[in-house]
Amino acid sequence: MGNARRYVIELSSTILAYALMLVGVNKAMQWGWVPDGMQIPVALLPMLPCLLVVWVIMRHIRRLDELQRRMQFEGLAFGFAMTALLTFSYGFLENKGLPRLSMHVVWPVMSFFWVTGYVLACRRYR
Repeated sequence: MGNARRYVIELSSTILAYALMLVGVNKAMQWGWVPDGMQIPVALLPMLPCLLVVWVIMRHIRRLDELQRRMQFEGLAFGFAMTALLTFSYGFLENKGLPRLSMHVVWPVMSFFWVTGYVLACRRYR
């Protein structure tokens, strides 16, 4: 099995594990199955599969050649910078009355800009 295919399977599996854990934890909380003293530790359980997601991504990047790593780095740098600009800008707008956003929006925003930056880097090195 090729590295790219293995990466997609591993990443999809860990994201699926996260989604299942998240649904399970949310339902257990909603149905009152979690004692009061365990609410916080149980709420953090979906982060365990997230650690696996990070591990899969890092392992994949280590397997890339230098040019592919450079393109990933440029994508990540673009994603970091754009997310910082957007979240800081929106933070100032929240002070002017716009609704507060959950921290949960940061990762999807950063992922979007990471992919966008990666596509731009791929075009640059064509």
